[in-house]
Amino acid sequence: MAMVSRRAFLSTIGLAAAGAAAGPAAGASAAAAMRHPGMLHTQADFVRIQARLAAGDAVVTAGWQRLTANPHARSTWPPLATATVVRGGTGQDYVHFYRDVHAAYQNALRWRISGERAHGDAARDILNAWSRTLTTVTGNADRFLAAGIYGYQFANAAELMRGYDGFDLARAQRLLRTVFLPLNEDFLAHHNGACITNYWANWDLCTIASVLAIGILCDDRALVDRAVAYARGGAGNGAIGNAVPILHGALGQWQESGRDQGHSLMGVGLLASICEMAFNQGIDLYGHDDDRFLKGAEYVARYNLGRDVPFTTYRWGNGQNCAPREQTVIAAAGRGSVRPIWEMILHHYVSRRGLAAPNVAAIAARDRAEGGGGDYGLASGGFDALGFGTLLYTREPVAATSLASPARTSATPSASATGTVKPSSRAATTSAVAPAEPVVTSAAAEPAVPAAASTGAGLPGLIGAGALATALAGGLIVRRARRRDGDQG
Repeated sequence: MAMVSRRAFLSTIGLAAAGAAAGPAAGASAAAAMRHPGMLHTQADFVRIQARLAAGDAVVTAGWQRLTANPHARSTWPPLATATVVRGGTGQDYVHFYRDVHAAYQNALRWRISGERAHGDAARDILNAWSRTLTTVTGNADRFLAAGIYGYQFANAAELMRGYDGFDLARAQRLLRTVFLPLNEDFLAHHNGACITNYWANWDLCTIASVLAIGILCDDRALVDRAVAYARGGAGNGAIGNAVPILHGALGQWQESGRDQGHSLMGVGLLASICEMAFNQGIDLYGHDDDRFLKGAEYVARYNLGRDVPFTTYRWGNGQNCAPREQTVIAAAGRGSVRPIWEMILHHYVSRRGLAAPNVAAIAARDRAEGGGGDYGLASGGFDALGFGTLLYTREPVAATSLASPARTSATPSASATGTVKPSSRAATTSAVAPAEPVVTSAAAEPAVPAAASTGAGLPGLIGAGALATALAGGLIVRRARRRDGDQG
């Protein structure tokens, strides 16, 4: 497996340290300039990763080996760009696109971490090929899934290549604004002409992720604010309070739990990506409504570890006329499935915040080291998350505290009584985008990168002794059966 040498580390550390910034801080202005890179990863993240690899951290090294072993991360990956991408219905051909997007992202990571220009060139060439060629994303209703999932993923790859020699950022921005964003905005406003509750949480969530990522890439504060406002109080199932509609104490029933576990995991991963991107722009969605997302993640993790969870009957309106439907039991389909989503969640709530997340911690340990697109089968479900969380998000934890005693309070606290259903803000048939609301920043800043990192000195100090002693947990991989693509995702 390829490793990051001390020489490569020292040659790239200056670039990473130059833009390193702390996480969201109290009193940060919502109108502040965008941070770049500032989606799923920041310069401070790359400093931390490089330092851990240079110090021989076993856990992060295992994550790096998952990345370098993935065929999509090879610098020889050839793009297969087309003018039209079809997801769902006649002529479906979107496989090449999502595989190329992941190849661009994985090569961009390898360049950012190792400094190997062959990987930077590969990521640049893949992104440039698609921004030069693609003009249409279409298909049946699944076109909205394509625009959401691959919109946010393409934007994240492009963000990593910002400023790279020969990368056409302006053309990538134009592609996302003219091809992806119109579909994103149409879906959040109209939900394909259906009842507002018809589409499952993952449809809204991938769309919110895309709008947020495009806003960051394009330095468009209005787009960022609209995505954040919808996540906080939108009418659809992707708003945090609707994605986790029922609370059972410290557990939050996930909106798709009565459907199947594959889509529940997909939704958890998407909301984590939204929260992380917002966090890196100084906006705290992780802590929204008394850490409601943590409760939902704990619920899904616990059930997929084979443990019992409570379930309250879930009711919603289906189709264009909101025909009543209900689920009375949790769905066992796909239980125990693996997606590379848990390290991101674990290392925010436990490592950054010092909260307890026992079920998330257990499932992250089960699945460590996390891979990425191409490691979980070649069907589209294996590419719904960008992954590689063990490499990218591992941090030294602060002292754990009780979930009942958060390190900071949310701007919008809610009751946590057993079986409490969040009052819905959804109209029966209206699918309007939620109005903007003030952006609330996190009160807990991520620790700053030590100054020694900029010179490569004192690297062992960046690695806690506990991390070096941590044994890798067994990586039980249970690939979920991928659904046949249909118009209800």
